[in-house]
Amino acid sequence: MAVPADPITAEEEVEDGSPTHHPSAPSHEFFDLSTTVDPSYIISLIRKLLPLDSASRSTFREGASENPNRGGEEEEEDAPSVSVSNDENVKSSRSKSENMDVDVSAEFLRGECEGTDVSVWESAWEEYGCVLWDLAASKTHAELMVDNLILEVLLGNLLVCKSARVTEISIGIIGNLACHEVPMKHIISTKGLMEIIIDKLFMDDPQCLYETCRLLTAGLQSRECITWGEALQSEHVLCQILWIAENTLNHQLLEKVIGLILVILESQQKVMDALLPPMMKLGLANILISLLTFEISKLTSERIPERYSILDLILRAIEALSILDDHSQEICSSTELFQLICDLVKFPDKVEVGNCCVTAVVLIANMLSDVPDHASRISQDLNLLGGLLDIFPFASDDVEARNALWNVIARILVRIREPEMSLSRVHHYVSVLVTKLDLIEDEVLNQQVESGDEQHNLCSPGSAANARNASLGMIISILNNWTAKEENAKNNRNAEVPVSETDVKRLLDCCHKFFNCN
Repeated sequence: MAVPADPITAEEEVEDGSPTHHPSAPSHEFFDLSTTVDPSYIISLIRKLLPLDSASRSTFREGASENPNRGGEEEEEDAPSVSVSNDENVKSSRSKSENMDVDVSAEFLRGECEGTDVSVWESAWEEYGCVLWDLAASKTHAELMVDNLILEVLLGNLLVCKSARVTEISIGIIGNLACHEVPMKHIISTKGLMEIIIDKLFMDDPQCLYETCRLLTAGLQSRECITWGEALQSEHVLCQILWIAENTLNHQLLEKVIGLILVILESQQKVMDALLPPMMKLGLANILISLLTFEISKLTSERIPERYSILDLILRAIEALSILDDHSQEICSSTELFQLICDLVKFPDKVEVGNCCVTAVVLIANMLSDVPDHASRISQDLNLLGGLLDIFPFASDDVEARNALWNVIARILVRIREPEMSLSRVHHYVSVLVTKLDLIEDEVLNQQVESGDEQHNLCSPGSAANARNASLGMIISILNNWTAKEENAKNNRNAEVPVSETDVKRLLDCCHKFFNCN
């Protein structure tokens, strides 16, 4: 399988133990391109991918003869060094040929059609296809390929070939081509190609499904996203995408299909209008919550690092739904979801899932904004309060997340009625706050180094910083109330196990400094 990876350059091939040099193919008089790979060599590789049926081969030769800038009849067997783009959206096959001298002559192909072992043809095809897969990461190479009928050749293979590996490589090549603007235009204008790509969603091979989801994601992120959205809007197709997400046991495929769903949720309005209503009707919200339940259970029981990115994508997809006016209610009213993300915030080891916790906080803030009654479920949860404060370091560069954190903390603290609380209960709140003293202090001190406008906004009426000021005011009130009750308890010799008075004073000074910033 061609696993997800950044493109492999020629230098990286040397480290992997592959050949350090291939002789260059002779240049062609028709080409004047800036590339480290001879164009005629690329064309020769495209010819070697022709499907076994004679009709497809005839079509290719007829098309090539119509354009003098396309390759001649010679086929070069030796591969030059490969240099490809570092674009993170393209994918490397990670399959390299150590010997490209495999005969794919007409006689050989006729033998295949007459029943010779097809595995020999498939092995040769795989070697050549993987080289083109890597070369397609380069814009220059990609444009040369589509100008020389690679899409027609790959379409022919997708139509007639039964091999899952050939299908995977074909879609993988198209997926890399789709990362470039000109090749993308060729993809959508090639008759029948988009339809056969989408049809591959109904295969049962995980690698083929992975590449198909990757290609569809690239399409929805391109300037041609509306065309791709229209191609996907069949309820039958959308149902299949959700079925894959709900049923696959392959974590790489799950990550890719959730990424596809997230791209749909973040697409242009016209794409969302076409795709999201039927997906919600098909149970998208419940599927995402079910997937989140599973991933959090995995996190708490097994802690598999490979699954952290899946958890993050699921949370981002749910967050995206939570801010869409027509669909937010189904997400925000879910008590099951609210409890799940609160449990994630309380997860003790946040270093590995810090980004997930930041997304969870933004989601909690969105849900509280839509359904304020959720706050009553968390107002007495000291572990959650501590978990929220623990997230500040992970949100240091994310203003939106920091505002969300203060917003959630304020909604918790504002429900505390410390005059009516026992000394023991107030003591527990103070213990949590003092334990997180350094985190609170670092967060509020960070405001001093922000711009003058932001510093002014910290106390501006109606600003996002109102939640911060409300939280600081409540912390001051809790600490003052505890100090008074503790002093009274000392006089009556009923004091709790003492909290450091020095730390309490530090926290009070810090909160006063920013609460009274005017």
